[in-house]
Amino acid sequence: MTDALVQIGNQSRPRLPEWARKPRTHFESLHRLKCELRQLGLHTVCESARCPNIHECFDRKAATFMILGDRCTRACGFCSVPKGRARLEPAEPSNVARMAALMSLRYVVVTSVNRDDLADGGSRHFAETIREVRRAVPRARVEVLTPDFSGDLDAVACVLDAGPHVFNHNVETVPRLYRRVRPQADYPQSLRVLDFARSYAPQVLTKSGLMVGLGETTDEVEALLRDLRAAGTGVATIGQYLQPTRRNLPVAAYVEPRQFERYREYGLSLGFQMVFSGPLVRSSYMADRIDEEARRTAC
Repeated sequence: MTDALVQIGNQSRPRLPEWARKPRTHFESLHRLKCELRQLGLHTVCESARCPNIHECFDRKAATFMILGDRCTRACGFCSVPKGRARLEPAEPSNVARMAALMSLRYVVVTSVNRDDLADGGSRHFAETIREVRRAVPRARVEVLTPDFSGDLDAVACVLDAGPHVFNHNVETVPRLYRRVRPQADYPQSLRVLDFARSYAPQVLTKSGLMVGLGETTDEVEALLRDLRAAGTGVATIGQYLQPTRRNLPVAAYVEPRQFERYREYGLSLGFQMVFSGPLVRSSYMADRIDEEARRTAC
């Protein structure tokens, strides 16, 4: 740990620092968009993962669609999405596209739960969603935030063949913490997914994200950033882990804003096109602006 951390110690309910707080002021916008989503039977990771930015994002008509149901076959320690299996809805891809058109989105982000129960991990459903969105809003850019598909690179290729503009797959945390944070995932496997995506579809921007405050060290975060760059990842996002429910892992430390800035500077020194780093950063937060900045940097 560094001096840029607020140590939690033995406190059972540590007080949230001011820099990790987000005002909740857009209740009308939040309620309206939730109603519209429910009418089409759609889910968002913003709601299921209890994102602290949901009021801000829903007010600016931004949401990350979560497909393949609202139950996950894995049980990661950091995530509040319920474990289980949901019925695959055939109309979901077209409904996502319809909602994107109704919202007049110019940037569409689609993620999913893990579906280890499906032979293809849900990749064909992912691909169909991308194609439907591109038909409905042809001028919009599409970002996908995918699971690892259990390392099935054919499944990754299936998603990429559908033509997303940005391929995002999160490593989430440093390898030492995987057994506790992501027990059903594999760090080298996630790096292989990113490296394959970069080589298979070099025109697609690759992106990955991680959380800090779970017990990692600065050296481990910097090593992870080097691994991501070695895998050809173009954009990295770094945010503070916030315990979504009492059932999830506790926060080990709150990382101060100046340390996030150090991570950003270090990432840029490695050659990332963009490093979005801050306490309330999430992998899909301000995704449209991150994409725009990364493309401008690449020019």
